[in-house]
Amino acid sequence: MEKKINSFKDRIGSYKTSSNVFISFKYAFSGISYVLKTSRNFKIQLVFAVLSLIIGFLLKISLSNYVILITTIMSVLILEILNTSIESIVDLVVKKEFSILAKISKDTSAGAVLLASINSVIIAVYIFVPKIKLLF
Repeated sequence: MEKKINSFKDRIGSYKTSSNVFISFKYAFSGISYVLKTSRNFKIQLVFAVLSLIIGFLLKISLSNYVILITTIMSVLILEILNTSIESIVDLVVKKEFSILAKISKDTSAGAVLLASINSVIIAVYIFVPKIKLLF
């Protein structure tokens, strides 16, 4: 029990909630920065997000379609950040040991990102195909 109590000293207040809103934003941006630097999938999703926004601009989609597109993009990016968070927590808990529950946790969080990505493709088809058909 003594070792567990001493390990809290190493956390340097990481368990506390910040009372300063600007510091809270700093932590949030730090998390986004971490995912951007370390997650290949997040980078790929950002590339597709930017391409989708550019295509939307070029095809002159409506404002309401832009809102749908941005909301869809954000849902994929948010889920990817949550997936990274879940994977990190699982890795912290199980270390390098195999656990079927850890596998289920990681696989299901990755599955959520996959479903959101499939949804984003469906939304993109719905928004872009009619505009592309008008070009031909």
